[in-house]
Amino acid sequence: MSDLKITKLHKHYGAFHAVKGIDLDVPEGEFTVLVGPSGCGKSTLLRTIAGLEEASSGKVEIGGRDVTWARPRDRDIAMVFQNYALYPYLNVKDNIAFGLRARKFAEPEVERRVTRAAEMLGIAHLLARFPRELSGGQRQRVAIGRAIVRDAILYLFDEPLSNLDAQLRDDMRVEIKRLHQEMGRTMIYVTHDQIEAMTLADRIVLLRDGMIEQQGSPLDLFERPATRFVAGFLGSPKMNFIPATATASGVKLTDGTELALPAARPLKPGQAVVLGLRPQYIAMAGPTLAPGHARVPVTIELVQPTGSRVQATMPLGGTSIVAELAAHDVSRPGEKTEIDIDMTRAVIIDPETEKVL
Repeated sequence: MSDLKITKLHKHYGAFHAVKGIDLDVPEGEFTVLVGPSGCGKSTLLRTIAGLEEASSGKVEIGGRDVTWARPRDRDIAMVFQNYALYPYLNVKDNIAFGLRARKFAEPEVERRVTRAAEMLGIAHLLARFPRELSGGQRQRVAIGRAIVRDAILYLFDEPLSNLDAQLRDDMRVEIKRLHQEMGRTMIYVTHDQIEAMTLADRIVLLRDGMIEQQGSPLDLFERPATRFVAGFLGSPKMNFIPATATASGVKLTDGTELALPAARPLKPGQAVVLGLRPQYIAMAGPTLAPGHARVPVTIELVQPTGSRVQATMPLGGTSIVAELAAHDVSRPGEKTEIDIDMTRAVIIDPETEKVL
């Protein structure tokens, strides 16, 4: 049985159609990430699941129970907000315990749950402090602690890390991932950050203009995108897109470069296409060429070191592309070299429909 089942859900704000007929099943124990650009409807969808927004039509079921019109407090959910939403006049312990006491839990049970949550999150030493005495990361841990003591069916996270700096976001991602593994509960997590989505999710639901563009495991969406939007949204550095024309054996770029495709595609010679190449599948050419790979001479335009890797910009078929190379593969702009493109990983897109062929 699904812990969450959404059927034909719509949400209107006057004339604006924010969520457009979404169907979604989330099984028990899954960590599902709703991701997409700003304005795609992901936070509206989450808030409608929580009951903070009223559905215009459709159905929301949690734990097999229709809660479409139920109050938030009657849905057996716990939610973590972007802005922490802590009570400034309560210390950490009382912030975490607030919801339990409001539901008339016995004090020994409150103590047990608060202690366990604080230990899981590494904030047991902070229980006597007030929110003003905590860092951003510590405040977010308190907000998460207040949610997990609820022992709810469903846990909802609304961009909880967006106010933290890069290092703290990395640390908190690890904590949230570990928390899910320890608790084994169903979690729905909203973010606009595709790195967060890729690292946290069992399943990604990628939204666009209020609809689901594609859903699946992070690796499915990364390696088998259904559309140009999915291909370009997931992955860092993002996928390179190069205009091309189909040939009998592959594609021909605008500068005349021909690249063979190792697997048959539903292409007609002369058909306009877009060639998608991920930077991770472009390397420096070695002495031998593996089957399904292509060797192309290039001139380096820009070098951006990132530590163990370097992002090198170069022209290919009249388009500037980025390759993610080993740190010492290239050192300066103007360098002439040859690259090895793994054409088995190439994505071919119809420029009119923007669907992957």
